[in-house]
Amino acid sequence: MTDIMIFMEILGTIAFSISGAIEAMKKKIDLLGVLVLGLVTAVGGGIVRDIIIGHLPPASFRDPANVLLALTTALIAFFVGMLLSNRKTSLHSALWNQVLLLSDAFGLGAFTVLGIQGVQAQTDYEGTAILLFVGVITGVGGGLLRDIFAGNVPYIFRKHVYATASIAGACAYLLLQKTGHQGFAAIVSMLIVVMLRLLAAHYQWNLPHVELPE
Repeated sequence: MTDIMIFMEILGTIAFSISGAIEAMKKKIDLLGVLVLGLVTAVGGGIVRDIIIGHLPPASFRDPANVLLALTTALIAFFVGMLLSNRKTSLHSALWNQVLLLSDAFGLGAFTVLGIQGVQAQTDYEGTAILLFVGVITGVGGGLLRDIFAGNVPYIFRKHVYATASIAGACAYLLLQKTGHQGFAAIVSMLIVVMLRLLAAHYQWNLPHVELPE
């Protein structure tokens, strides 16, 4: 179980850092901005989780491994983007959007599960409400901060079943945990989030909204 959670934490950190870096490059932000946005996206959700459950200082400040991983990933993403741009590679912007979608989906799924697991491992709280709340906040927190820093309306408020996918994955994880197969529950729940995000993006699924006249 520990190995699976370590794998998911590494996967989620890399995925969210890539999504933050790509969003920064799409906004034509400089190298420092790319690093900051990659870092904030990767560790933001975990920091919010630790603050909520009173695990202070947050893990990212006590163990810089994820911070270094996020910065390294963002730096690599920046140089890859710069290399492709300098060579005028005929990559359509849709490709970058697909990479952003995939990395964001995997980050969302991984950190939704890690949020719940963090509460269970570090506290005595077992209530369904707190587990779901912290799981979803951890999952969407990084993307929320990324969008705010980039000057976008956050995904959770506008498109493609974002927070809803995190809620579904969190519910699935709590239900599958009852089977006793923790690793299986974690992987399946993460994949549920990923598949919901990808299907929602492909079929343009959105929650109902109202357009009021200005």
